[in-house]
Amino acid sequence: MIPLFTAQPSGKNMEDATSSNPQSLGFTDKLKSWLSWSWTYICAVWFAMVLTMIYVLRSPLKLQDTLTSASVFLNTLTPKFYVALTGTSSLISGLILIFEWWYFRKYGTSFIEQVSVSHLRPLLGGVESSTTTGLFSSVNGEAEPRPSVSECKVWRNPLNLFRGAEYSRYTWVTGKEPLTYYDMNLSAQDHQTFFTGDTQQLKLEDTVMQKAWRERNPQARIRAAYQAIEMNHECAAAYVLLAEEEATTITEAERLFKQALRSGKSGKDINLLVYIKRRLAMCARKLGRIKEAVKMMRDLMKEFPLLGMLNIHENLLEALLELQAYADVQAVLAKYDDISLPKSATICYTSALLKARAVSDKFSPEAASRRGLSTAEMNAVEAIHRAVEFNPHVPKYLLEMKSLILPPEHILKRGDSEAVAYAFFHLQHWKRAEGALNLLHCTWEGTFRIIPYPLEKGHLFYPYPGCTETADRELLPSFHEVSVYPKKELPFFILFTAGLCSFTAMLAMLTHQFPELMGVFAKALLQDPFCHFSLAPPINQTGHLFWLHVRLLNPPGCFLSKVRE
Repeated sequence: MIPLFTAQPSGKNMEDATSSNPQSLGFTDKLKSWLSWSWTYICAVWFAMVLTMIYVLRSPLKLQDTLTSASVFLNTLTPKFYVALTGTSSLISGLILIFEWWYFRKYGTSFIEQVSVSHLRPLLGGVESSTTTGLFSSVNGEAEPRPSVSECKVWRNPLNLFRGAEYSRYTWVTGKEPLTYYDMNLSAQDHQTFFTGDTQQLKLEDTVMQKAWRERNPQARIRAAYQAIEMNHECAAAYVLLAEEEATTITEAERLFKQALRSGKSGKDINLLVYIKRRLAMCARKLGRIKEAVKMMRDLMKEFPLLGMLNIHENLLEALLELQAYADVQAVLAKYDDISLPKSATICYTSALLKARAVSDKFSPEAASRRGLSTAEMNAVEAIHRAVEFNPHVPKYLLEMKSLILPPEHILKRGDSEAVAYAFFHLQHWKRAEGALNLLHCTWEGTFRIIPYPLEKGHLFYPYPGCTETADRELLPSFHEVSVYPKKELPFFILFTAGLCSFTAMLAMLTHQFPELMGVFAKALLQDPFCHFSLAPPINQTGHLFWLHVRLLNPPGCFLSKVRE
């Protein structure tokens, strides 16, 4: 792992280190400084020496005869050779262009630039860049030189779906896997951490469940859960696994969670108990018993107030929005939308929705441009700008400019994964507020005129982290096009290969259509680079005007001047 920060020794420590052996370290430092200084001039000196050697040895090497032989050889080449040469060059550069474009869309960088920075720079004495991504980067984006690793921390999705009742049904219908192995592996680690309790007092069924969470095959996990139940009919973790993965309906999952709750009350595992009650509340929400779900969530937050890191308030906000209890939503936001508490897309965009809802039904862009924005409209616009700055990926999903997919089990705050998870559950609430999406459509892009560019500085939040793309590609399925912010410009090598492919393809076509004329140009260019020719079209069939241009633009000894004769 590349450290993000390295401690710099103080001046006293540096003096102590160098004074321990002043002769050897002084000579080494001088040698290194001299080499660093002279390295910039080595290439120029070497190039000058090569030119000098060629000039001195021009007679023994018979350079004039060699050039004459090369000219004779070029004169014997047919136009078909030039067509084959340019066509092959166009094909190769086209293949490189296709590969570079694919690599850029998948990893967000140029492959040629990636290899050059990663492998050639260290050989030339440079420092290896730590901002590379793609095949050579870490999964968690740890190579990004950002100010804090916690900015790219992956969080458990508080509204994650049920594998058996929801994710698996999607797979049965579409044949696509909505979850990545990286995402499921994080869930397995969470379950092992939450549900094992005291590892020094593990029972036999707990050991079986520890292995069950690590199984990659779902059927193997289910068999291990039944094995744990045979050992102990009160194994709550086993019922949790069956509710999550074997139950094909929400009703069946709720029944298994209730069985797990009865079994878990006799134990002392608070984490397991909180997880079961939360999933029961989510089952009630999905089955339409929303008031019951709200009561369960409120009771859970009162019973375990120190477990705010589980973000149960986000489940409560979504349920209250479904009830259209906007006053209760505002009360929850007043508690959790605090400057000292971590933010999320749910907090920021729900706050923007409440302020937009107050003015959106009468909002008109034309009227606002004539009379200006009122105080309430200005507050709504500022709330939207605040939300967009926190997560700029959400508006495209709310405005249905990008297609939604099932949310992952883990999200990255301010990333595309969080945007997918928020829009999946809250799009209906924005549609229910009349004119809210229209106000969002008219104002969200104005956020990017407020944020400083380049993005080393933020406006209302910390600068946007640069590791979100790498982590989101691991959390989201491959068939989803990951949203990237800020938009990356096309690398130089893609533009270069595109230009090279187009230029060589044009030469091949011209050589095929006008072989004699292109042959004359090629031979003239290769034999006498100081010749100039005009591309003006002839005024008659004999082309006297064209050769007049050649005569005027080139010296008498030029090849083009001799061709006409």
